[in-house]
Amino acid sequence: MNQETLKELLVDQIRDLYDAEKQLVKALPKLAKAADSEELGNALRTHLAETQNHVARLEKVFKSIGAPVKGKPCKGMQGLVEEGGEAVQEKEEGPARDLAIVAGGQKVEHYEMSAYGTARALAEQLGLNEVVELLQETEDEEENADATLTQVAMKLFDSSGETEEGERAVAMGSSSSGGSAPSNRSHARKPAR
Repeated sequence: MNQETLKELLVDQIRDLYDAEKQLVKALPKLAKAADSEELGNALRTHLAETQNHVARLEKVFKSIGAPVKGKPCKGMQGLVEEGGEAVQEKEEGPARDLAIVAGGQKVEHYEMSAYGTARALAEQLGLNEVVELLQETEDEEENADATLTQVAMKLFDSSGETEEGERAVAMGSSSSGGSAPSNRSHARKPAR
């Protein structure tokens, strides 16, 4: 595949991510407000600030690759945001709704980790080191947000006393150590052949 085709694909991925992050900037305050757990609300507000930085970081990526700052409707994120909003509306206040918020948030984080990993791999193939660093920084923050949501979920389970340790880990897609589920990052980092 030629460099120009790879660059077009990278620009397309960045536009998709840009729209996804902007959707989250609008959705996260609503989720934080709906959270009953103070810790969950704080985690969502912290991630909102990070997400605003992700938008700014993507604007730097656009500049670095010489593309206009422009989003492309991210239907995947739109679906995840809508699904998360529905889950919040269907649940009564308390741990069940907070766990629904966590579940929706973790779906979003995994979507973003995958998307950033793909974009980063494309940038690596193009030798765009600055772009690689910017995308990696955001991917790392998405992984940390996922791990934070796992920790919040474990505390919610502990406070409700509903499940055993192993069941909690399976329920949130994580190891029993409280970390996030293994990502496919290593696959995204392998050079395309």
